[in-house]
Amino acid sequence: MFAIQKSKNKTSSRPQIAIKSVRDGILSLPHSQYRAVLQVSPVNFELKSEDEQDAIIETYESFLNSVGTSLQILVRTREIDMDKYLEDLHEQLGDEEEQVYRDQLEYYEEFIRSLIQTNKILTRHFYIIVPFTSNGKGEFEFIQEQLSLTLDIVAKGITRLGMHARQLSSLEVLDLFYSFYSPSQAKLQPLTEQALQLIHTALISKEDA
Repeated sequence: MFAIQKSKNKTSSRPQIAIKSVRDGILSLPHSQYRAVLQVSPVNFELKSEDEQDAIIETYESFLNSVGTSLQILVRTREIDMDKYLEDLHEQLGDEEEQVYRDQLEYYEEFIRSLIQTNKILTRHFYIIVPFTSNGKGEFEFIQEQLSLTLDIVAKGITRLGMHARQLSSLEVLDLFYSFYSPSQAKLQPLTEQALQLIHTALISKEDA
């Protein structure tokens, strides 16, 4: 995604990810490149009627023609960590006093455990990355304004398609990179709000230096 390059050398990942800073949800990249990320809700195209599908395609074509800039569509498929869900389920089972409901919860817990032994529970998230290139002289407020105009156009186009879009915050953008570049570590050791804030502060300090 963006300017990520993986190296065969076992070095720190920080110099491999070309992020200068993240501010107000906007990624600052080398060569006066900027990105904003929208998370988009999905729509089940196959469940639509043929007329509805045709209408969605026509609206999508109109949407792409109205944007006036290139867009990147990112689909992230991630495995859901079921441990916390099972812990909550087991706790609920311990608190249940009615035997009939205890039996149902026990059966359901057993079913979930058997399911995840042979299957991965996956979730998909959809993103649209909106770019902006500065001439190197623009103030951040100007860059933010220009990106906001494009983001508004994209969000309205997404709404016409029957979906919803929202811009990721700075911390959510950093978490997205973390899960993208270190998926195994992100699953075992999710970033906390405090850790994300420290990374965010470090990047801002780096930009101001």
